[in-house]
Amino acid sequence: MATEQELSDFLKSVERRAFKRSVYHVRDEEAALDIVQDSMMKLAQHYGDKPAAELPMLFQRILSNCTLDWFRRQKTRRALFSNLSDFDSVDEDGDFDLLENFVSPTDSREAESAEDTTRRTQIFQEIEEQIAALPGRQREAFLMRYWEEMDVAETAAAMGCSEGSVKTHCSRAVHALSKALKAKGISL
Repeated sequence: MATEQELSDFLKSVERRAFKRSVYHVRDEEAALDIVQDSMMKLAQHYGDKPAAELPMLFQRILSNCTLDWFRRQKTRRALFSNLSDFDSVDEDGDFDLLENFVSPTDSREAESAEDTTRRTQIFQEIEEQIAALPGRQREAFLMRYWEEMDVAETAAAMGCSEGSVKTHCSRAVHALSKALKAKGISL
């Protein structure tokens, strides 16, 4: 059974990644924030008594379900209010870096030139754009496996699919990213 402190620490540890993952899916920062907050509340209310080891998988599943619920509500709103363009707006001006945890000003890169810094920033932006362009299930599997560092079984449970499907989605995502980045002249 997770203590209040363990639950709080867990939520703090996943907050930023969950937000970014939601932004990739819904492409609206305010909606993503609402989805993450709703997911966190549901986890605390309904599963706060579960063991701490189960919280990551439960949270990923809740986050996925809340995201799907958001898309369903948007589809309903568009159907009801199809003449209002407000519901079709997409915010693509996110000012976050996909790999910001790996690139910090305190890195041992003091001697790096402005050209190198600019090039690295452009590469990260390109990677971010290519991840955002992946089909939804591929993006979801890729982010869970390689960003959230969940194993195949956890990812399958969170996505509600088989382990084979997770492997297929991840493989396709990696190949698509590799191909797109190679076409842009970026080799990692």
